Order: sequence, then structure tokens, then C-alpha cells
Amino acid sequence: METDVASAEATGAPDFLSRRAAAVCALLLALMGAQMLAVVSRKSITVDEWVLIPAGLYHLAEGDFRPVNEHPPVAKVLGAAPLWLMGAKPPPARPGAREDGHFPDRFQEFWDANVWRFDHLSFRARVPMVALALALGALVFAFARRHWGPRAALFAVALYTLEPTLLAHGRVVQTDVPSALALLLFSFALYEYLRAPRAWRAALAGLAAGFAAVTKFSMVALAPVLCVVFACLFALAPRRKGEGLNRARVAGHAGALALAAVVAVNAGYFFRRGPAESFDDALAGAVVRLDAERGTLRRAALEAGHGLLQVVFPPDFVSGVGWQLGHAKLGHEAGLLGGYSRHGWWYYFPVAFALKTPLPVLLLTLAGLVWVALRLRRGAEGRVLVLVLPPALFTCLLMLSTINIGVRYYLPAYPFFFILAGVMLDDVLRRARRRALAAALAAAALCWTAVEAARAYPDHMAYVNQLAYAGPRWWYLSDSNVEWGDDVRALALYLRGRGEERVGAALLGWQLLELYGVEPAHVFVPPGEKPDDVRYVAVGASLLNGSTVPGAFDDGTPLTEEQRVNYFDAYRRRAPEKVFGGSVYLYRVKD
Repeated sequence: METDVASAEATGAPDFLSRRAAAVCALLLALMGAQMLAVVSRKSITVDEWVLIPAGLYHLAEGDFRPVNEHPPVAKVLGAAPLWLMGAKPPPARPGAREDGHFPDRFQEFWDANVWRFDHLSFRARVPMVALALALGALVFAFARRHWGPRAALFAVALYTLEPTLLAHGRVVQTDVPSALALLLFSFALYEYLRAPRAWRAALAGLAAGFAAVTKFSMVALAPVLCVVFACLFALAPRRKGEGLNRARVAGHAGALALAAVVAVNAGYFFRRGPAESFDDALAGAVVRLDAERGTLRRAALEAGHGLLQVVFPPDFVSGVGWQLGHAKLGHEAGLLGGYSRHGWWYYFPVAFALKTPLPVLLLTLAGLVWVALRLRRGAEGRVLVLVLPPALFTCLLMLSTINIGVRYYLPAYPFFFILAGVMLDDVLRRARRRALAAALAAAALCWTAVEAARAYPDHMAYVNQLAYAGPRWWYLSDSNVEWGDDVRALALYLRGRGEERVGAALLGWQLLELYGVEPAHVFVPPGEKPDDVRYVAVGASLLNGSTVPGAFDDGTPLTEEQRVNYFDAYRRRAPEKVFGGSVYLYRVKD
């Protein structure tokens, strides 16, 4: 019989930390929030936020979820809510936009119209995301304390608040941290249901699953997981009659869960339904071709299924999932360890995690996995399995992904690793014969993590650990791992402080330069054309890497793959005058 807290295994009276765990946890989370808000005031928005924030404002103001519907609404709406409450309005849609669903240039128009309060709006938009990151930390503490005790929970929260990748993305209006909170919430809701199956607990798990789906579309992968879980429950129900479970009740619980999930998804879209998408448009969005099968039974079945999904779920949700399927099929240019691929590497996320996680956290995670293996040798234990099965399944899912553009996609696995490490530390301290030595090693690991967090401040986004010692960080990883546009503000202020109002711009977030009074000049030009005459050229780490260099110029002139990835090779060999945040390299090209 499992206990809610590991007190049955504890010996002696609670220690100092256990007695004051909640207070220390609150202090750690408060310090984390203060640190993130301090960074927000120094950094510009990322290139994704440039689109997502006004899109969320449009969702709130117009009730229309078509702008940027390739991302679900939770992060966008949270980021836009303070702006909406302040009275900010999205620019009017161009004529015909409501009919064709296209909204070009409206995002630039929004920021141009609000240039006089750009930093103010940017700061306000990110405050809810910081609050959500703190809520995730509180959730880590609550669940770890419930099942493993206060000291384990405190260790987990300490690691959570000091991890640079979470400090970087916990302040950003994007889907990654919301989906991390959703996956943790769903996993423990499902665990509580499996421990004591009741209809209301099944409904709570369904609400959590629906919430997860509107935080990030990849979370629809929870649906087949739930199908497998309930199929197993249905098959094994006769063996659990003593718990009042039978097949009819399992079927009823599955229905309650499904209904709750559908309600949660529709609630995420404010129970508003946009225009339905045609099946042919859906095929184009998902990059699926069935033209040769017109009239076939297969096409008819798919078309009927697509129509049914749009009856049950908001059409924008269905088309967003389709868009993401198409994105996965097409792939995305990425870089890893000096190599390039459009369809990624199966080992990308393990490598990215190893390079961007502080070594003490990485070592504690690995030790925690060994601890789990030893623990499970003694027998299956639900509270152990719930720490390893969700991140294991999520890792397998991502290892199949063709979108390898940032370790941020792996963030939903992080809270499980922190809890696992905290539980392992707590168990080692409890069982160690030399407790003083064990306590010293635990303290050293936490202090080392704190040193890494301090070393990364305020440039958490581009953090890499000591394993990336042999070359520049952009050689190891690309895209949002090393550059995401949030250092444009520092670049612009540096240039303006030197009387420069123009810069050759080859970086993510170049659109933001004009909002800070600096004109971006062209340096990405076809062979034979002369770049704009400027004194400074700013190149982003991802363009130095080569992975985010476009495959063609504005006039349609294509680049070969070798030309594309090596377009800025000359700058790789030059010493920059200054590097901003580890992500933007500034070169003086003439005196």
C-alpha cells in the first residue's frame, strides 16, 4: 500500500528543511520571479512574441482565432490579456482578411502603432508568463511533497528555480512552459485516478488533457496514451472488483474523461467557432496529397473524420493540428554539432539537453534514473513510475520529431527530472551511513547549480554548459538555443550610443530594430550585388551557424545548400567588436 508521503520510510524527527519547506519554497520562487522580471526589463521580445502577442490581442478583441492558428491560444491569450485590459487594440484587418483568413502585416502595424510604449507593452505581456512559470514551480513542490515529502519537494524546487533554460523560457510568451505545466498536471491527475478510479477523477484527468492540448498541439499525443490506458483498464476490470471497478464503470469513466477533454478544448477557444475548413485546404495544410484517390473509400473516410472533428472541436484547433502535422512532414532547417539537416536527428534532444543543462543538474538526473532502476527492481511502484513514464514517452515522441529548433521543446520533461533528482537526494540523505558527507555532496550540487545560474544571468537563452568548450556555442546548436531576437534592444542601444542609426542586419528579430530607432540595412544579397554601405554589421548566432539562412533571396534567386549554410562564413573568421547576450555578434566593417 503506497503512502501519500514517504514518512513511513523516514527515520527520526523532521529536519530543519522539512519543517520549513513551504516557506523556503515560496522564497525560492519569489527570487526566481524577481530574476525573470529583471531580465524582462533588459531584453526585447523574441521574434515569436512579435507575432504571438498581437495575435492573442486579436483573439481577445475580435474572438477570432485564425491569426497564427498554428499555435493554440493559451500562451497567446495570457500574454495579450494585460494589454487588452489596458485598452490596447490590434490594428484593423485589411479588406477581405475575414473572408480568406490571411492577416499579413498586421503584427508590424500593431507594434508600429504602439512604438511609443513598446517596452512597456512588452513587459506587461510577459508578466503572466512569469506568473505561470512560478505556478509550475509551486505545482512541482505540491506534488513532490504529497508523494515524497517536504525535503524532496524542496530539493526539486531548488533545481527548478536555478535551471537556466527554465529561467530563459519562463518569461517568454510561447507554448513551451505552459505545456510543461499541463503535462505535469495531467500526469498526476491520471495517476490519482488510477490509484482510486472514480468518475470525477476521470473528469479531472480529461480537463487536464484538454488543457494540455490547447497549450501545445503536440500534446494531442496524450489521446492515444489514454486510449491504451483505458483499454488496459477495461481488460483488467474483472480483476479489480474489490475496488468497485467493472467494465461498465470503466466505459463510463472513459466517457466522462472524453467529455471533459472536449469541453476544455472548446473552453480554450472561448466556445467560439470560426469558419469550418474545407478538407482540401486541410490536406494542403498537412502536406498530404490524395488527389489521385478522389472518390475512393479512404478519402471519403478521411473527409468524414475531418468534418466530424470540426463538429466536436473548434475548426481552428483542427486546422492548427493539421498545420503542425504538415510542418513535421516538411521538417525545419536545423544545426547540430556542425552538421545540418531539414528532418533532424533522432538524438537531437538528448544532445541538446546534455549541452544546455548545468552539469550538476545533468548528473543528478542521471543518478536519479539509476536510483529509479534500482528502486523498481524491488517491485513496481506507482509513484515512481509516474516520475519516469511520462518523460520517457515524451522523450520517445520528440526523438521522432523532425523539428529540431530548440531544447525548449523538451521543457515538459524537465519538471519530472527535477522531482526525480529531489526524491533521489532525499532518499540518499535518509539512508546514507555517512549523512554528513551525503549532505555535503547535496549542498555542493545545489551550490554548483546556483553558480551556473549566476554565470548565465541575464543571458539564460544562450546558456551552454562546460561540455561545449571546444568551439563557439553556435557551432553546437542553432535557432532558439542560441538566438531568438531578445538581444535586439541591447544591440540598438549600443549602436545609438555611438551615433549609429543604421546597421547591416542578419539576425532573428531584425524587425524590432526600427522600433528602437535603428534602420536595418541589407547584407543578405544575391551574388554580384553589393550589400548596403554601413559601418556595422550585426549577425545572429543562428545565421553564423548557417541553419537559419534562407534558401533563396527576396528576388527568388536560390542558394545551394553549401552556399546557404556558409553564406556568413567570412564573419565566422572575424573577431566581433561586441557580442550581445551570446546571441548577436556585431562587426565593424569600416572605420
